[in-house]
Amino acid sequence: MNNKRYNSKLQRLQELLITTLLGEIPTLALGPKLRSLGYRQIFARMGKPIYIQNGVEFLGTSGIELGDGVFIFKGVRMDAQGHQNNKICLGNGVALERYVDIGCLDDTSIFIDDETFIAPDVCIAGPGNIKIGKHCMIASHTGIYANNHKFADLTKPIKFQGVTRQGIVIEDDCWLGHGVTVLDGVTIGKGSVIGAGSVVNKDIPPYSVAVGSPVRVIRSRVSKDLVAS
Repeated sequence: MNNKRYNSKLQRLQELLITTLLGEIPTLALGPKLRSLGYRQIFARMGKPIYIQNGVEFLGTSGIELGDGVFIFKGVRMDAQGHQNNKICLGNGVALERYVDIGCLDDTSIFIDDETFIAPDVCIAGPGNIKIGKHCMIASHTGIYANNHKFADLTKPIKFQGVTRQGIVIEDDCWLGHGVTVLDGVTIGKGSVIGAGSVVNKDIPPYSVAVGSPVRVIRSRVSKDLVAS
């Protein structure tokens, strides 16, 4: 146990040293190239080429994997701290725009597959596992939350009652509009479109167009007919 704690502290020190030295070098001053070289020493995996702007915060880099051609822009925060099994994995060609926040809690896996685009100010949070498929587009201010607070016991404060962690799956080729909220336990089927501001609290069949709070399917992309509400 003591060795594990020592190794963890040493790893964190190395992470802090490298990210502090390289993290704020301006983009125009060879910053992305230097970060790509230096961060290879602390990440679980880094493909080539990788573009990381200045002002990006990484925590728990030993649990972070980046595929080929990943773009990470200023203000992004990726946190895989807290548990040795935590993992954040970005597939080939994934782009994280400004101020995206991706965070694990305990024993969490967050996987974003190839060529998916995450717009500014999106929050993706465990502790439930989250899988976002290939070629997805997640618009700004969307929240993907793989947890839900329990509140059945009136004798305890809600914050002491624990959370659910069923997980979230967003299949390939989905488009989530501005300000969508995706709640724990949901699967959004392949090729679906979720309208801006929707709250997704139930499974969405593949190739659906869904809107509303709570969300409802209004039609299928396979058929032009409206779905009766």
